[in-house]
Amino acid sequence: MRRAFELALQWPHTHPNPRVGSIVVDPNGVVLGEGWHRGPGTAHAEVDALSHVGESASGATVYVTLEPCLHHGRTPPCADALIAAGVARVVVATVDPDPNVSGRGIEKLRAAGIEVEVGLLEGEARQIDPAYFHHREKGMPLVTIKWAMTLDGSVAAADGTSQWITGEEARADAHRLRSTVDAVVVGAGTIRDDDPLLDVRLDGFDGTQPRPVIIAGRTPLPEHARIWDRDPIVVSASPRDIPSGELVEVPGEEYLPDPLLTCRALADIGLLHLLLEGGPTVARAWWTGGVVNNGLVYVGALLGGGTGRSPFGGAFPTITAATEVEFHDTRNVGGDVVLSFEKKN
Repeated sequence: MRRAFELALQWPHTHPNPRVGSIVVDPNGVVLGEGWHRGPGTAHAEVDALSHVGESASGATVYVTLEPCLHHGRTPPCADALIAAGVARVVVATVDPDPNVSGRGIEKLRAAGIEVEVGLLEGEARQIDPAYFHHREKGMPLVTIKWAMTLDGSVAAADGTSQWITGEEARADAHRLRSTVDAVVVGAGTIRDDDPLLDVRLDGFDGTQPRPVIIAGRTPLPEHARIWDRDPIVVSASPRDIPSGELVEVPGEEYLPDPLLTCRALADIGLLHLLLEGGPTVARAWWTGGVVNNGLVYVGALLGGGTGRSPFGGAFPTITAATEVEFHDTRNVGGDVVLSFEKKN
């Protein structure tokens, strides 16, 4: 099963479908075939693994990281493929939380006389694709917030300069983080001030680029920003013209789209994992709106020694207004430190 986990991670961008890996083993424990899902419209992991086996699948055991599907989408049901192949046993790490499956695939296999075991390394299986489970169980994307700051907590100096708070290794690490998500979300101020591309810039990277998402506010967006070359999604609380991309209108207050409704709209588009990169107005709105699940803070080996710009806009009025978080990991990246956390409880 752990080898199936490794296979599931071979192709990180499968959303809105889940990452799944599968292995076919003969009665003597010899691996006959391995497979993994490569995204919508491609073979699911079980079918991919069976394609390397042929008639030898009869009487075999199939290990799969997620319950086989039984509904017709862009590909036929995996449960039917396993039954047709004549496998004797299927070991499933975890039940699929999708209401179109959710135990029914297992029931169909058992009704066909196939022995099914469920729950092997279930906790580890859920961590292969936490955004998928979060979306299917909550109807929301998983939102990861990220920022880089000085040792004394500024994301930029008072004049707005911030290049570079962290070193090359930390910036490359942040791009690796981008490579694992479906979209990078920023406010309109970031587009005006930094003119970013919000893409993955790593040597040799040939994977799927995250979709840029701009949260528009009161001020018009710049007409000639580089981001318009990347087919962005613009979320706005009011109608507006944009040079390119897709406009999503979401109700809001004070010209800022509601964070909860924004996340639901992006989840409906098929964006299951969002990386929120700021700026401070959007960061505060999403944090106080309760839609952020976890985060990474890149602490540069710099100390500003004065009042710069905070990661979050607005005031921190009293200690009881703070939110408890739980640190999961602290690591050195070059000369900088990365802190990983999630909201407590």
